[in-house]
Amino acid sequence: MGSKDHPAEGESFLEGKLLIALPGMPDPRFEKSVIFVCAHSFSTGAMGLIINKQIEGLNFRDLVQKLHIQGAEGAPEFPVLYGGPVETERGFVLHSGDYESSDATLPVTETVSLTATLDILRAIAEGRGPAKSIFALGYAGWGAGQIEDEIRANGWIHCEADSNLLFDADLNAKWASALAKLGIDVSGLSAHAGRA
Repeated sequence: MGSKDHPAEGESFLEGKLLIALPGMPDPRFEKSVIFVCAHSFSTGAMGLIINKQIEGLNFRDLVQKLHIQGAEGAPEFPVLYGGPVETERGFVLHSGDYESSDATLPVTETVSLTATLDILRAIAEGRGPAKSIFALGYAGWGAGQIEDEIRANGWIHCEADSNLLFDADLNAKWASALAKLGIDVSGLSAHAGRA
């Protein structure tokens, strides 16, 4: 049973949603970030992937070639994303729900899943992977109650995720597009919060 400050009901309210960094975000690693929340619980914390920051000079084909994955020479050349500051050597594929690896795929919503195995990299390289996917190294993680505190401190705002925004190739437009989903025009935002 939850308290007024920590409700038990709906405690995974961020799962499958987008977290959008507000101007003035104090942590430069998250400035203008859009994060897809893959798991969330008030009691254990949250985990998500930044979906709009590319790792410069690295694309998917280069990566699978370095990993000596079969079919790498014909792999697509989409960008590799900086998923967050935790476990930056570990890869995660956020993808449409049309692909499933028996025990390694975590369905996040009805249409989006997360898989973190070499099998999905092989499948993508060989052209038999999911219809839509993004690949990220690292993830963003928060301890119990931490993300809720950051939302209350005006560090983040959240909205429903949609496939177009999630898998859109124009990484630079995702932050403004996510805010626009909420009716917020970035030109009117300030990095300085005021109090009445």
